[in-house]
This record gives sequence, C-alpha cells and structure tokens, in this order.
Amino acid sequence: MRRFRSNITVQIGLIILVLACFAGAQTDLAELKMIIPDIELDIRYATTHNFVGQVLYPSARCFLVRDAAIALKDVQADLKTKGYKLKVFDGYRPLSVQWRMWAIMPNPSFVADPKTGSRHNKGYAVDLTLISIDGDSVEMPTPYDDFTEKASRSYQNLPESALKNRQLLEDTMKAHGFTGMSSEWWHFDYQGYQDKPNLDIPIDQVLE
Repeated sequence: MRRFRSNITVQIGLIILVLACFAGAQTDLAELKMIIPDIELDIRYATTHNFVGQVLYPSARCFLVRDAAIALKDVQADLKTKGYKLKVFDGYRPLSVQWRMWAIMPNPSFVADPKTGSRHNKGYAVDLTLISIDGDSVEMPTPYDDFTEKASRSYQNLPESALKNRQLLEDTMKAHGFTGMSSEWWHFDYQGYQDKPNLDIPIDQVLE
C-alpha cells in the first residue's frame, strides 16, 4: 500500500510539473500589440491571403516570447528615426499549424519540418517587412511568402531601392539580436531559441 501511494504521489508530482511548464510557456508569450501599440499587423494566416489559401489562425493576434517582443520594440524605435516602421506578417505559430503547412509545402527551404519544428513554434521567429512611418508600402525584393530565388537574402538582381530597404531591415534587426534566414528576406529569429520547446498552444488560448 505504501508503495502504491508513493507511485501515485510521484505521478501527481510529474503531472503538476508538466502543467507548470505548460503554464510557464504560455505566460512567456507576449502579445505584440501590448508591447508595441503602434506596430502594424497583417497576420496572413488569419486570412485566406497566404500560400495555403486557408484560414489557419482563429484571430489576427500576434505573439512572441517577451524578450523578442521587447527587442522588436527597440527595432521599431530605431527605424522610426529613419522614417520607417515595421509591418508583421507572423510570429508564434502553433505546431499543429506547422503540420498543416508541411502537408501542402513539404520543402524545408521554406517550411520547417514539423518533426523538428520551427522557431515560429517556439515563439522566437517573426516574419515582417518595412513600411514608411506613415504606413505606406516600400519596395522590397518580393511579396511575403514568395517561394522563388528572389526571396533569398543573397539575390542581387533587384531594383536598387529593394536592395537598400532589405539591407536596412536586416541591419536594424541584427543590431537588436535577430538573425535573418537565408532563403526568406522577411524571416528573423531572435537569439536564444536553440534549447526552447516547440509549443502547440492555440492562438486564441495563449494566456498573458
């Protein structure tokens, strides 16, 4: 009987630990609009205007881990001194959504294999672009989620203004702890993601 009670106690303790870790993961995600009130959002996966042609998120809210959101606030402040600001297409992405994307585009150059997960699933990746401080579009290499060679950071056969804007975005993001993905000019990872877990908390269930 004592051994049975001991096993039950251990199991309950493990359940509590898992729940605590889950809750901790939830509370570490911060809503971008709460951190950066003037950030422009164009959350494509909350619409059908995306490469899968399906609504994947129940709402157009956007989350990152808190440190990344605060760093992005610094990026925004930096860019505003130069006459620009940010428009965000995607941030934290539930792992279940990653599986849906992979079923349609199983190409690891553009969609991370959900077996290992994406930095988006950790809340450490953000897809974004530059816009003018008045909210107008500026020339960039391609539209968002363009799966051609033109989306690569190394592609040079572009108008001078697109090259200049791409470099400004990359330099400013890098100065605040973000690293760009080679195949997608719009994708940036925040430092420290390597040992963080993939999350599958639905967008409308993320807790602050």
